[in-house]
Amino acid sequence: MIVAEHLVKWYGPVLAVEDLCFEIPAGEVVGFLGPNGAGKSTSIRMITGYLPPTAGRCTIDGVDVMTDSRAARRKIGYLPESTPLYTEMRVDEYLHFCGRLFGMSRTERVRRIDEVAAKCGLSHNKRRVIGQLSKGNRQRVGIAQALLHEPPVLILDEPTSGLDPQQTLAFRDLVAELRGKHTVMLSSHILPEVERSADRVIIIAGGRIVAQGTPAELRDRASRGGAVIVEAQATPQQMTDLLQAIPSVAKVKPEKIGPWCRATVSAKDDTDLRGPVAQTLTHAGHTIRELRLDAPTLERYFVEAVAKQAGEGGAS
Repeated sequence: MIVAEHLVKWYGPVLAVEDLCFEIPAGEVVGFLGPNGAGKSTSIRMITGYLPPTAGRCTIDGVDVMTDSRAARRKIGYLPESTPLYTEMRVDEYLHFCGRLFGMSRTERVRRIDEVAAKCGLSHNKRRVIGQLSKGNRQRVGIAQALLHEPPVLILDEPTSGLDPQQTLAFRDLVAELRGKHTVMLSSHILPEVERSADRVIIIAGGRIVAQGTPAELRDRASRGGAVIVEAQATPQQMTDLLQAIPSVAKVKPEKIGPWCRATVSAKDDTDLRGPVAQTLTHAGHTIRELRLDAPTLERYFVEAVAKQAGEGGAS
């Protein structure tokens, strides 16, 4: 549904996006992540046809966003990071205006405005002036605008910005409802939200894709060589001496908890330390009451992938 082929963007002497390639099939929800300055917003603008690439191409449902921009944009519902709204209009007036831009008949507009207002929690605010709404409700208006013409593709840039926790939960439910019916590209700095909502994640740093996969796959990569948490009936010194002697252990950080000691044990490589740690402490006669991998998160993988890219970029 969305195909980016070798997208490149130069701003004068500055390379903002380098050889961006990915494909998002119909009905998939994809999180698009990147730190500030990574080229994320530039990539989104090229994908939506608002910014011409220096090289490469992007198609939406087979339509080239540059050579047939109008047809491609009809297939896209776009929510920019800074939601562009006419604050002097009422909510329903603004949505009627957006519908006319997409060539929708009045009958279509009335039907869809009622539907998207209900989906986005705006039914009781339809007659209110946008400028009088809270930031969270303005964000809801932007999401409603993106959904209005029933596009097959939704590109949402920081859609939960300004939403309170209850509104964020409602947005998560909305994304779950859209899954399978729309292809959704979701850009956000709130990694737990992406982790819960996305089928797949693309991470961009330094203008290049540095990782992609399902949240579970990325968490699994983050867990390789990750720390082990162990709690045993031993002193901190005993734990340190015993565990530091394991060849694949890089570091032991003990913490005394009454007669018990909890230690965070880091590996030198991708070794799973649970077996060696359990065997060492058991043979030494120490009772173990907890042994687990330090729970990996998408946030950890994101930080590691971005740091690795920054290191490689600095070395080149």
